[in-house]
Amino acid sequence: MTKRTSLKLTDERQRKLEQASAIVAVDEYDDPPMSVVIDAALTHLLESEQNIQDARGKVDPETIQAIANTSVLGLRYRTSVESRWR
Repeated sequence: MTKRTSLKLTDERQRKLEQASAIVAVDEYDDPPMSVVIDAALTHLLESEQNIQDARGKVDPETIQAIANTSVLGLRYRTSVESRWR
């Protein structure tokens, strides 16, 4: 990953940030800073991947795959967790 000093906010990225902000907000009047929303999203991604790894062997692979497959984390039946990004 390369470090960048700016973040281009496309319409789609702005929409996702607004949706994520609504999830992170304490109530409808809370407006969390973008850094808090990004930190929460990154933490969720990392914890989700760890939860998937922890569930292996305890939960059948079909259930893990059915519940955990997203556009970010892709699961192959009985093999590995991989990122679908890039």
